[in-house]
Amino acid sequence: MTLCISLSARPSNNGTRFHNHLYEQLGLNWIYKAFAPTDLGQAIAGVRGLGIRGCAVSMPYKEDVIALVDQMDASATAIESVNTIVNTDGTLRAYNTDYTAIEQLLIRNAVPTDYSVTVQGAGGMAKATVAALRDAGFTRVTVVARNEASGRALAEQYGFGWKPEFDGGPADMIINVTPVGMAGGPDAGTLSFPQSAIDDAKVVFDVVALPAETPLIAAGRAAGKTVFTGAEVATIQALEQFVLYTGIRPTDEQVKAAEEFTRAQ
Repeated sequence: MTLCISLSARPSNNGTRFHNHLYEQLGLNWIYKAFAPTDLGQAIAGVRGLGIRGCAVSMPYKEDVIALVDQMDASATAIESVNTIVNTDGTLRAYNTDYTAIEQLLIRNAVPTDYSVTVQGAGGMAKATVAALRDAGFTRVTVVARNEASGRALAEQYGFGWKPEFDGGPADMIINVTPVGMAGGPDAGTLSFPQSAIDDAKVVFDVVALPAETPLIAAGRAAGKTVFTGAEVATIQALEQFVLYTGIRPTDEQVKAAEEFTRAQ
């Protein structure tokens, strides 16, 4: 049996159910498990030493794990953030499929590139989001982050503006890339943007995947806005991880069945 795992401060069953359902559909003798490591270095050493084939990496480890892998794919090097590790005979190669997920969502939904965008956050997922926005052709982007060093650096790397806090200025698309609204966290019931920002926006986007209906997404729906959810991001990035691990690309029908199974929990 081949083992794949995920490492997260607050692991969920989403990835576990998605991957395991695909394994079952495709008749693969594989299994996927989720863990909350107490020591990241030891966890990655375990991936190598135990021959674990694949390892998904979530907040807050996406940048810290870079020093622990052997090779960086261009997708991870470009944004200095990792969400996927593939173990081939003890050699750990890092990738980032978050970028792909954001890029595909923007393209699929034909979001106009002349929209003004406010991105709240400056961590690993924010890097993937801002890079995808830049590469998609967005130019009117503001990064909001309390940490000036990381926030300003991220914004300037991609030619965008930075603010230490949201000041009420309207944006066509607002994107939350912080843990605010995440189930199990201290701000699980908190709106990551004020209601006024939601009212002013055309698109409300929350990358938090658990719960699928975060306070921001619920408020966006109630206001009649177009919403993109973290659950959608999670499905796309997990699919790309699955392909990296197994070398198999499931059919659209198989992916849909796995997604429905995941959301039915």
